[in-house]
Amino acid sequence: MTETRQLNNTSPWPFVSIICLAVLFSALDQTVVVTVLPQVMADLEVPVTQLDQASWIITGFLIGYTVAIPLVARMADAYGHMLLFIAALAVFALGSTLAALAPSLESLVAARVLQALGGGAMVPVGMAMVAARLPHKNTALAVGLVGGSAEAGIVLGPLYGGAITDALDWRWVFWLNIPQSALILVPLLVLAAKPLPGRRGEVASPFLSANPPSTRVDYLGGLLLTASLTLITIALSQQSLFDLDSPLPYILLAAGLTLAALLALHQRRSASPLIPLELLRSRPALASIITKLLVGAALIIAMVTIPLMANTIQAMSPLDGGLRLIRLTAAIPLGAVVGGFLASRLGPRPITIAGLVAASVGLFLMSGWTTTANDPADSLHLILAGLGFGLVIAPLFTTAMESGPRDYQATAASLVTVSRMMGMALGLAALSAWGMGHFQSLTAGLHLPLPALGESSADYQTRLDAYQSGLTTAGVDLFQAFFRAAAALMLAGIVPALWLGKRQHEIKIPSFLETHGAN
Repeated sequence: MTETRQLNNTSPWPFVSIICLAVLFSALDQTVVVTVLPQVMADLEVPVTQLDQASWIITGFLIGYTVAIPLVARMADAYGHMLLFIAALAVFALGSTLAALAPSLESLVAARVLQALGGGAMVPVGMAMVAARLPHKNTALAVGLVGGSAEAGIVLGPLYGGAITDALDWRWVFWLNIPQSALILVPLLVLAAKPLPGRRGEVASPFLSANPPSTRVDYLGGLLLTASLTLITIALSQQSLFDLDSPLPYILLAAGLTLAALLALHQRRSASPLIPLELLRSRPALASIITKLLVGAALIIAMVTIPLMANTIQAMSPLDGGLRLIRLTAAIPLGAVVGGFLASRLGPRPITIAGLVAASVGLFLMSGWTTTANDPADSLHLILAGLGFGLVIAPLFTTAMESGPRDYQATAASLVTVSRMMGMALGLAALSAWGMGHFQSLTAGLHLPLPALGESSADYQTRLDAYQSGLTTAGVDLFQAFFRAAAALMLAGIVPALWLGKRQHEIKIPSFLETHGAN
């Protein structure tokens, strides 16, 4: 399965570049639908009154992206990263084709889920591939490049979709994924025909797994995990989880946690567990997962609040609001590359903490924003926060991947990705529910003034201006509270981040499996 000889002249960086390009293309589809949604709804004859149903074009991708990657990542660890990466690329291309041909909303949502199954798998599998082929000193940098490519795709998605729909049609957003996938597939197949460098100067066949042939995939565990994550993700995305309007999210959450408990019991008996005991009881790995959860929640709060504040109380156009957000999101890929470079030299703990502090400071400075934009100061706040969000990417992924067995690297990376997506779902739901309740409490004493009999127009206008001023003040207070909450989440991430930077065999904590033993 693996041949060994010294490598002198073959560079792994072209391979890393191809993986980054593939991840970039797939990440575009996470946010590309944001700008094409109105055209999609018009073409598929979905009325505005059914916007909640149309939103499943986005939600379906999020769920598919989240729930499939742990099982696919484990399959990649067992059967070969290159094989599964190419399979994921093919699934992504198939989903894109079906999306381009979709005759109805339901078929488009199904195609988007299929897209997500392939696109989501590329990130953790790609990270494992580059990590296995570079010297240890360059691992964090390579992982940072892959993570930065994923973030860049998310940033560019809305602009990419808008440019295509202006020139062509919304279906071309998906049609163009076919030649893009071919552009990736051809050099991957070429690389699959020749060996690539390994960490110790070895040369390994990139098409096959270096793991023993007896390695198995726990498909029953994968089914339980997928079902559990699906139910939990849907539950966490429900606004009624916080405003208590419906028991549905609690029922879904209880069902998801029940399946998670069944998974834990099943893992005790599995010869090849989906998630290894060594990873579950590693403080650095758990620290990475918990920190990423908090970062995901803080990031979605910032990404929603920035354009919303710009388009409402700051009276900016939607375009200006989007450009304002890009100042934050465009800094994330840069921070990811810088974070990977620094983490490979200074270790994951100081870089992660530096990123958390930088983002928290930037968000806290945003909590001082008012009804008037104040550049260049506002732009500096946005860039500082974006760099902070980016700095944590490589250290968190690298720590998780190095905290478990070598044949579970893609699995470890997938868990960090899942934690981020769940944090975003939870943060968005909390933002909607708590934000609405907080705004209602801020405006409880305000009542829309009606003209009184015999009242002059000047007096009525004075009362109306006072009412509008009160709404604006409440809006400012609300958005400032959102930014403070996001800043607090980033600071809270420092606590688990203190566990980073040590090898998994140096610091252990008891896990559920270890406590209860294995039968």
